[in-house]
Amino acid sequence: MAQNVSEFIVDRLQSWGVRRIFGYPGDGVAGMDVAVDDADKAGRLKFVQVRHEEMAAFMASAHAKFTGEVGVCMATSGPGAVHLLNGLYDARLDHQPVVAIVGQHGTPVIGGSDQQELDLKTLFKDVAGAFCEMASTPEQVRHLIDRAFRIAIAEKRVTCVILPANIQTQPAVVQPPHKHGYEHSSVGYSTPRVVPYEADLQRAADVLNEGKKVSILIGAGAKGATDELIQVAELLGCGIAKALLGKQVVPDDLPFVTGSIGLLGTAPSSDMMDGCDTLLMVGTGFPWTEFLPKEGQARAVQIDIDPEMLGLRYPVEVNLHGDSRLTLQALIPLLRRKEDRAWRQTIEKHVSKWWETLEARAMHAAEPLNPQRVFWELSKQLPERTIVTADSGSVANWYARDLKFRRGMMGSLSGGLASLGAGTPYAVAAKFAFPDRPVIACMGDGAMQMNGINELITVSKYWKEWETPHWICLVLNNRDLNQVTWEERAQSGEPKTMSTQSIPSMPYHKYAELIGLKGIYVDNPDQVAAAWREALASDRPVVLEAFTDPNVPPLPPHITVDQAKQFAKSLPRDPERGSIIRNAAREMLSSILPGRH
Repeated sequence: MAQNVSEFIVDRLQSWGVRRIFGYPGDGVAGMDVAVDDADKAGRLKFVQVRHEEMAAFMASAHAKFTGEVGVCMATSGPGAVHLLNGLYDARLDHQPVVAIVGQHGTPVIGGSDQQELDLKTLFKDVAGAFCEMASTPEQVRHLIDRAFRIAIAEKRVTCVILPANIQTQPAVVQPPHKHGYEHSSVGYSTPRVVPYEADLQRAADVLNEGKKVSILIGAGAKGATDELIQVAELLGCGIAKALLGKQVVPDDLPFVTGSIGLLGTAPSSDMMDGCDTLLMVGTGFPWTEFLPKEGQARAVQIDIDPEMLGLRYPVEVNLHGDSRLTLQALIPLLRRKEDRAWRQTIEKHVSKWWETLEARAMHAAEPLNPQRVFWELSKQLPERTIVTADSGSVANWYARDLKFRRGMMGSLSGGLASLGAGTPYAVAAKFAFPDRPVIACMGDGAMQMNGINELITVSKYWKEWETPHWICLVLNNRDLNQVTWEERAQSGEPKTMSTQSIPSMPYHKYAELIGLKGIYVDNPDQVAAAWREALASDRPVVLEAFTDPNVPPLPPHITVDQAKQFAKSLPRDPERGSIIRNAAREMLSSILPGRH
């Protein structure tokens, strides 16, 4: 029997190396539903049925981040298509290759204001601006799929193919006629070797060699260049700071790695940027420019595969358009080892003191449990090759600062979009991509109530298919939309607004047990380490609920005068001021006397 269009698409996806599609069914994509189901039953392609289309797009974005492959998501027309958008914007802002396959009304009724009819090309125009097209005949489908994948891979962008329902079930045109007016596209794309010219590399080396106090800032675009970055740091006698998406690129247990930068960052990263005279940025679009050196303070060199990102955040003297690893390999022979190691020693001293500060903060008493203690104890027990995801909110502070990643570990979150609710679908996608590796999702209760608890049902549905059951969802139950609460205090001088910020408590661990997972509850600091041991040894996925204090402040690396003024302004009117004062005093004391617990 001849293939229909949907069956042809499934075969074409496989030709492009697709092994997995994240999606949710609907009548607007019914033809694809049938074809994908047949492929799933035959073991040719895995369909991961999510609980909401937004989760499918988040999973596609995470799949791309963790594997380097194209992430694929599928949704029906109308509301299903709308639901995809947030997850697709996550991929777009973090420069990930994702292809969205979206159903549409049949062509006879398009333009007739039918139920659920939307102008999908207009809807996806921004998020999938690199390529967004709708099939109107079966002959188009081959080149639409091929172009969507090639553009997504080459440009690291989101693309979209819209399929009217009646087109999906028409006979496929596998080989269009050999005549004018038809396209004959093909599968395949090889990423080119992109390295700057020797003259530009020499100019960059001259800047770096002349610097006395060099700093390196890396992002997700430096992935794969771990060894080269370490070698450059050794030659230049400098430290490495990490944008949040670059956390996995270099290990945190190296003495010159200063950790994250920015509001969620570390004091050593901030101090290094304040004191440097030369800046090397590699694969990063870190947006908070107030945490970079002041304009005119430092000469700068930047390496990025995306020319749009060059010279964007800081005035750069030498812009190098190239692959991070290959460009660093070409640059290293031109660098001279700095014999004066005083700058490096200062950085390492700051890093050592910072880890003492974090431990002291983690050991502070709280009401009833300090969230930093939960992460500090996890950091000590992280298994080899663990993949950690985090959600947006205060949980991202502890993920960024307290978890000490070792070589071989991976981690990510919603970076450019900073969307609430991405942590759990990220973790699901990570486990499907690497079913033999431990995966831990770090979630706040706001994100869990938004969509996290629903994706636990997805975990319940599929976990027995995974090679190992080691999948843990940590939930910080602090009954507060915590990051925004603290931002309002420190930035706006406003107290906690109870009607908007307080959220109901629920027994997340008991919910897990209702759907066949393991639930663990902890509210005692002395039991946290044992709770992690139990979770990591479980024979099934786990929800570890930590009943934490919302009033432990996620302090910035250094408190500005304006932040102090705004915080002081908010305090007399804050309904939780007593707890805030106690916790803030403990945190700030640790910055001065890190040995005092």
